[in-house]
Amino acid sequence: MEQIKTSEYAQPAYKEFIHRNKVQIGILIVFLMLWVVYLIGNTEVFTRFDIYRAFLSTIPFIGIMALGATFIITLGDIDLSFPSVMAVSAWVFVKLTTLEVNIWLAALVCIICGAAIGLFNATLITKIGIPAIVATIATQFLFRGVVNVLASGQGMSLTPVANTMFAKLAVSKILDKIPMQAVWFIVIAVVFWFILNRHKFGSYISFVGDNKDSARMMGINVDMVRTIAFMMMGMLAAFTGILSNMEVQYFWPNQGEGSLMPVLAAVFVGGTSVMGGRGTIFGTFLGVLMIGSLESSIIAIGLSGFWVQLIYGAVIIACVIIYTLISGRRKD
Repeated sequence: MEQIKTSEYAQPAYKEFIHRNKVQIGILIVFLMLWVVYLIGNTEVFTRFDIYRAFLSTIPFIGIMALGATFIITLGDIDLSFPSVMAVSAWVFVKLTTLEVNIWLAALVCIICGAAIGLFNATLITKIGIPAIVATIATQFLFRGVVNVLASGQGMSLTPVANTMFAKLAVSKILDKIPMQAVWFIVIAVVFWFILNRHKFGSYISFVGDNKDSARMMGINVDMVRTIAFMMMGMLAAFTGILSNMEVQYFWPNQGEGSLMPVLAAVFVGGTSVMGGRGTIFGTFLGVLMIGSLESSIIAIGLSGFWVQLIYGAVIIACVIIYTLISGRRKD
């Protein structure tokens, strides 16, 4: 009799879990199918750890910014300026280290710089009323111009601080296998998952993204929520700039160029709704793994680089179709 009761209650709980996580499960299935294709395409490469170590060295630079972008897009906003924020904040960090400022203080000032730019973006959007897409397109050009002027088109070396404790905590390898930037990515992903799913600020993000007017009626400070999200995005872009510079031990003023589309693609592939109100950190995590590994994997299985953009587009369309069908959100 006890066994019958257990089975009776186990099925509804299982169904409830599937229903609650159907989008993430759908994206996970796509991710596993993609990995199986890679495995069949080149079994020798994809059964060895070397290629995964290479992925873990580069993917976090896209992934950390994608986590911040998930909050912005869940709000129903968009931020197109983060590649330039990454560059100008990184310039501040490298410039201070070349002036022999304490590297920890330099990193702190860099992150504060990213937060300040996020605050500037949010002010344009919430106080002046400029649409987020217009405001951040403008600041993307503005801060890219700022870093080009400040750097005068010249790079700067970070080799004097390459062996510091800061460098080891930032980009060294654990047991000569796991890059520290991958550890940072995972830690930040876990923290952001708890914020979005277990903290009231995450609920505010979803409420504001779903309906700003209703959120105001509920007593939520909509402008403050949006401002904090943009400041977090700026801080993550700045932190990514630090990690990227420490990895290559050099700074170029074009740093961050080329990261915009992969970051946004990872968020959308992961199932975060472009309409706002619904975001998923786990989905973004999987989206980052798919988008970040796609180009190298295509080449590894023997296809030429000409296939990259075609397959990028096909993967994004497939994931968005799956998300739309599973969630039942179809825009007529």
